[in-house]
Amino acid sequence: MSDDTLARREFLKTTGAVVVGLSVVDKVGAQSPAGGAPPAERGLASGPPDAAQVDSYVAIHPDNTVTIYSGYVELGQGGPTSLRQVAAEELDLELGQVKDVRADTFVSTNGFTAASRTAGIGSVELRAALAEARRVLLGLASERLKAPPQDLSVTKGVVSVRADAKRSVSYADLLGGRRFNRQYEPVLYQGGIELPRKGLDNAIPKRREDYRIVGTRVPRPDIAEKIKGTYEYVQHVRVPGMLHGRVIWPRGQGAHAISNPTVVSIDEASVKGIPGVQIVRRGNLVGVVAPREWDAIRAARQLKVTWAPFADSLPGHEGLFDSFRSAKTSDATDTNTGDVTAALSRGAHTLSATYRGPYQSHGPMAPNCAVADVSKDGALVMCSDQGIYQTRNGVARLLGMPVEKIRVQYYAGSNTYGSSCYRDAAEAAAVMSQEVGKPVRLQFSREDEHGWDNYGPAHLADLRASVDANGKLLAYDYQAWGHTGGGMNTSTQLALATSPPVTTPQGGFSALYSVHLSQTDMYDVPNRQIVNHRVVGGGYLRTGPLRAPMDPSVFFAQEGMMDELAHAAGLDPYEFRKRNISHRRWLGVLKAATDAAKWTPRVAASNLSSARVVRGRGIGLGTHHLPQNQGDRVTFAAAVVDIEVNKDNGIVVAKHVYGAMDCGLAINPGIVESQIVGMSVHGASLALKEEVEFNRTNVTSLDWNSYRTIRCGEHPSVTPIVIQQLHEKSSGAGEEVLPAVVAAIGNAFFDATGVRIRQYPLTPRRVLAALKSATGQPGRSA
Repeated sequence: MSDDTLARREFLKTTGAVVVGLSVVDKVGAQSPAGGAPPAERGLASGPPDAAQVDSYVAIHPDNTVTIYSGYVELGQGGPTSLRQVAAEELDLELGQVKDVRADTFVSTNGFTAASRTAGIGSVELRAALAEARRVLLGLASERLKAPPQDLSVTKGVVSVRADAKRSVSYADLLGGRRFNRQYEPVLYQGGIELPRKGLDNAIPKRREDYRIVGTRVPRPDIAEKIKGTYEYVQHVRVPGMLHGRVIWPRGQGAHAISNPTVVSIDEASVKGIPGVQIVRRGNLVGVVAPREWDAIRAARQLKVTWAPFADSLPGHEGLFDSFRSAKTSDATDTNTGDVTAALSRGAHTLSATYRGPYQSHGPMAPNCAVADVSKDGALVMCSDQGIYQTRNGVARLLGMPVEKIRVQYYAGSNTYGSSCYRDAAEAAAVMSQEVGKPVRLQFSREDEHGWDNYGPAHLADLRASVDANGKLLAYDYQAWGHTGGGMNTSTQLALATSPPVTTPQGGFSALYSVHLSQTDMYDVPNRQIVNHRVVGGGYLRTGPLRAPMDPSVFFAQEGMMDELAHAAGLDPYEFRKRNISHRRWLGVLKAATDAAKWTPRVAASNLSSARVVRGRGIGLGTHHLPQNQGDRVTFAAAVVDIEVNKDNGIVVAKHVYGAMDCGLAINPGIVESQIVGMSVHGASLALKEEVEFNRTNVTSLDWNSYRTIRCGEHPSVTPIVIQQLHEKSSGAGEEVLPAVVAAIGNAFFDATGVRIRQYPLTPRRVLAALKSATGQPGRSA
C-alpha cells in the first residue's frame, strides 16, 4: 500500500471522530486570523470539507509549494494535470510547485469526474477558491512589506514590491504550514448548473490575457510511470492479511428487474479440495476468498451454484427494436416549435428514415477490482470509482454503517468513461470483507465484467425532415425510443436479495437517455419537434452512462439524415451544412475539420467504383447533450473520416480521422489533442465493431470473441485540431468528437458504396447483407 494510505489499525482509530469540514471559523460569516493556528491534520475526519473555506481546496507548505485537494480523479484523461495548471496560474507558481493528492473522502472536495465536469466545473470551483487564496496572501504581504496590494507582483510564489524587488516575501514565509481561515462564497452547482453568486466582494480571478501556464501543453506526470510499468493501479494494491476474492454470478445478466438472480443451492463440497477457500454469501451475493489468488480463481470456477432459471423475458438481439416500437411508453416532448407537419408537406425534398443503435459495453481492458478492509468500527475501500462520495453512500447502506465511518480512496483502474462495474466491485469487496473479518481484494473476471455491465443504451429513431429548393431546412422531426434499466448496482441487488426499480409511466425522464434540443440546435430549423418515447417496465438489459451517453446513436441518426437531405438536394455535405448553420462556433469546427482533411466539394456517392475495395469520406457533427439552461457548457466538435470498404468480405476500415474540437478555454491543448485521438479510435470501434448480443434469457457477449472491439492494428490515423477560445468557459473535452466520428463513418460508407446503412455497427455481416440487397443505385438503404 502506498504511503498516503493509512494502516488498518490507524485508520480504524480515526473513524471514531466525526468532523465535517477541515476549516475552523469562529461562527458562520466570521473569520479567524489567517495563519493564526497550525492546520488540523487532514485525513482524520469524514468529508466532504466545507466548500466555503479556502483551506478545503489548498494548503501552503513551508518549502513554498502548495497542495490542492480536488475530488476529480485521473481517468486517463489528464484532468488533475489541468487542475494543477489552474492552481499554478492563479497563484503565480511554477507547475512543479503544485502538488495534488489521491482523491479520498477524508481529504478531498466533492468532485464527480463525469460529463466533462473536471474542466467545466472543477476548474471553475478551484479558480474561485484560489483567487480568494491569492487575495489573502497579497493582503498578508501588503502588511509585511508596507506596500499596497496593487504595487505588488508575484513570481514563483514570491511576492515583491514592483518598485523595489529586494523587498519580498514568499508564500511560505506568509502562511507555510498554517491555515488561511478564510471563508468565502464558493461557486456552487445544482444538477450541473452554476448557481449565481450573491456576494459583491468575491475575489476576481486572473485576467486570461495574463495566462502563462493555462493554455499550454504541459506533460502529464502519470504518463512516464505508465510507460515504465511503475504506475500503481487498483489491481496492484496489496494490504497485510489480505484475502483474494471472486464473485460467482450467473453467466450473463437476464431481463432487468424481471430475471433477478436467485440462489437455489450451493454445493460447498465442490471446492473442498482447494486450500484455504471460504465461501461467502449474503442474500444472493455469492463469492469465494482464499489466501492465494489462483486458489480463489479455481474456487470460483469450481463452486457449483444452482440459480433459479431466468425467464424468457428478453426480446432477443434480433427482436429488440420491434419490441421498442410495440411496447407501452411514457412520452415526453422535448421541443416543439413552428408547424412541423405543414412544413414537411411543402418541402421540395421530404425524407423519412429509421435509424438504430445497439447496446454497447464499457469493456475495460482489465476487469474491475477493489480492495476493502471492514471492521466493526469502520471501513476503508480502495477502488476506481469516478465518484468516491457516491460510492461511500452505497457501501454504507450495504454495511449498515453511518457514511462518516466509510473511507473511500481512488486508485485508477482500466478506465472506461462511464459507469462500468467499478461500483459493483467496491460494494462486493466491502460485503465480503465484512463477512470474513479480513481485508479482501476482489477482482472481477472478464465474464463478470462483460456479462453484468451497465451497458450503453440501445436506441431507435424515426426521423422526418424536409428542405426547400435551395437546400434550406424547413422541418425536422425526431421520434426516439429507448429505456432506462439502472437504479441499483448488481452487488446491491444481490446482497439485499431485492429487485431493482423499473420505469413507470409517472417515473419521469432521465436526461442521459433522452434526446434534447442541445443535440440538434446546431442547425437553423424553423419547424422542429423532438419526442422521447420511454419504454415502461423491465424486460431489457441493465444500462448506465457510457462515454458520451447515447450521443453516438443520436448523431448517427441526425447526421445521417442531414447527409440524406444533402444528397436529395444535390449538394455537397459540407456545403449543405454551411447553408443551414449560422452559429460561428459550429461553423468553426466544421471548417477546421474540412480544412485539415483538404475537403473537395462534391455530392456524396458521385464517384462510385466497381473495384473490390472502395473508398469514401464523410462528415459528422457531435456534442454531449446538456439541458438548455447549461448552454454555456456546450462543446463543439466535427469530424471527417476516410474509410475503405472491402465489398468481398464486408470489412470496413477507418483509415484517417480529422477531429476538430472547440471546448472553450482549453486548459491544456495537448491533453485535448490526446482526447480527440482517443475518442476517434473509440468512435471507430463503436461504429464498426461493438455490439452486445443476447438471446431470450441472457447476455451472450461474455468475452472478446463474442464482443468484438477494434484491434491495435485496425485503428485509424488521427489528426486532432483544437480551436482555442481564450475568453470562453471551459466546457470539457472528453466526449464530443466520439459521436461525430460514428456519424461520419456512416456517411462515409454511403459515399463509398452508394448504399445507406441505418444501423450500426457496420459489421461484415451487416455490410454484406446491405450490399446484396441494394441495386447499386445511390440512395438505396439497408
